[in-house]
Amino acid sequence: MAVVPNYKKRSFECPVCNAHAQQFWYRVIKWFKDDSASPDADNPADYLYISKCNACNNQAVWVNKKMILPDIEISDTPNPDLKKDIQDDFNEAKSITPKSPRAAAALLRLCIQKLCKQLGKPGKNINEDIASLVKDGMPVGIQKALDIVRVTGNEAVHPGVLDLKDDIDTVQKMFRLVNFIAHDRITQPKEVDALYQSLPEEKRKAIEKRDGS
Repeated sequence: MAVVPNYKKRSFECPVCNAHAQQFWYRVIKWFKDDSASPDADNPADYLYISKCNACNNQAVWVNKKMILPDIEISDTPNPDLKKDIQDDFNEAKSITPKSPRAAAALLRLCIQKLCKQLGKPGKNINEDIASLVKDGMPVGIQKALDIVRVTGNEAVHPGVLDLKDDIDTVQKMFRLVNFIAHDRITQPKEVDALYQSLPEEKRKAIEKRDGS
């Protein structure tokens, strides 16, 4: 699995050459919020950082723990069986992930809520909707995937709320979660039904007679 660029990680996929490589970090510039302010030696917001790729020697620029140059290309694309407004939110989240992972995460949380509604659930409490989908036959792995996103560190969040870390790794899990649910609940059943409908009519009638339908 690709390791996306993240603040102070020692190695990740370089946003320039795409190689998984060691990264060297440099603290470059210190600035002040006002004339009387003193920089906090432990506060990354007081500094501009550079990460340098050991494979290609290209550099990335980081401010407030976020990479501002170059842009990260998020490879995930929305499942085409999602409603258009969900796909639009998904793509908007992609476009802002490099600059604001937290804002992207908020949009993806909205995608999950809308997807639950597309699947016939209320769309108000994500935990309850996902639990209901599991009862309907969705793999328990979906619930586990949601919990990975939902739980930050050792602290569980309130029911129905996604507590999101401000990092790209967490956001990428959410992109995959949206598509994982859509594939399992929408795409896969549609594909199976299409295969079933391709059977000769007499075979389908025999099956339906056998099943009492």
